[in-house]
Amino acid sequence: MNSLSSNSVTWSTGPLHHPPDIEALLRDLRQRFGPRRALWVFGYASLIWRPEFDAEECRPARVQGWHRALRMRSHINRGTPERPGLVFALLSGGACRGEVHRLPTGNAEAELHRLWSREMPTGVYTPRWLPCHTPTGMVPALAFTLSRRHQACLAPLDDVAMLDVLRHARGRYGTTLDYLLQTAEALRTRGIRDREIERLVALAGRHRLLPPTEAS
Repeated sequence: MNSLSSNSVTWSTGPLHHPPDIEALLRDLRQRFGPRRALWVFGYASLIWRPEFDAEECRPARVQGWHRALRMRSHINRGTPERPGLVFALLSGGACRGEVHRLPTGNAEAELHRLWSREMPTGVYTPRWLPCHTPTGMVPALAFTLSRRHQACLAPLDDVAMLDVLRHARGRYGTTLDYLLQTAEALRTRGIRDREIERLVALAGRHRLLPPTEAS
């Protein structure tokens, strides 16, 4: 059994030195849940507002022991090698509210392959099975976490450095600022409070970085 495996009580939360490929993940799924068990994915940022996969069900969810942080360097999607941007990552410590998405039973593997192609082209994330608490009970969900030791994980930026990123970083999918605002809006419409995100949006507003509709 590979390093993502766990029994029905103890969930894998230790570091994965060699993140598995998609086939290893699917083998682990079949071993632990069987061919027809529901597959859930935990979304905490763009997987909430741009999942790019079909889901049969979505539920609000809370993960203990991990938190959302705008600390992962982005050289392609929200920045460039010369002007890196930032995206959210799930880092150890604290708690995080987001959503779990249940992939369709009959097409879960195909949807998981699509998700893997999006999230793991460079293997930057450490995929983990995390217990997610929902209004109708706990479900184990696949979550894409980031090791604090990974070179893509930055130390917390001060406000001056953060403002520089929000002003200038732009990648193939747009700016870091747009990414922050889309995540903030997705959380707000779902009734999820994230004080650090709200603080960053307010910081951008004080420095006149927000578009007119956001600033009004």
